[in-house]
Amino acid sequence: MLVSRYRPILYLQYLLLFLDLFLNSFSNLMRFENVVLLVLYVIQDVCIIFAVIVVFLVFFNTYIFQAGLVSILINKFKWTIIVTFIYFVLCVGLHVWEMTMRWAVDDPTAYIWNDGFRAIFALQKIVSVLYYYFYKRTALRLGDPRFYEESEWVRQEFEKRR
Repeated sequence: MLVSRYRPILYLQYLLLFLDLFLNSFSNLMRFENVVLLVLYVIQDVCIIFAVIVVFLVFFNTYIFQAGLVSILINKFKWTIIVTFIYFVLCVGLHVWEMTMRWAVDDPTAYIWNDGFRAIFALQKIVSVLYYYFYKRTALRLGDPRFYEESEWVRQEFEKRR
């Protein structure tokens, strides 16, 4: 892909990643009002969905995908797909659980942390680091011109698949 065409896509991916990182880090500081926290959580989940959509749109623009070698892309980026799915499920689960507990107590400053919630909170934060790493790596790797033109590497992969 041309650098001039890929650069805005890469900036968009970085923006979505930064928004997710910012909301993941600082959303708990906005717990003074449940509705504000709910809106921030919805924005974070939508950013993750948009990030996945952007990656798949870039997949669809590759020569490998257009040549019908989708399995090569899936194999090369399977960990990104898996980690992103796990991270999204953990985020939604954490957000739903926290908002359910907050609305049950109806006091934004109340301490609502139980053992299960602490475990999923910690797991979500650990998986978020993996998500940031794999997503950024995928965004940078998809800028490689090998994915957008016919080359010896693609022909070798095609021969392996036959």
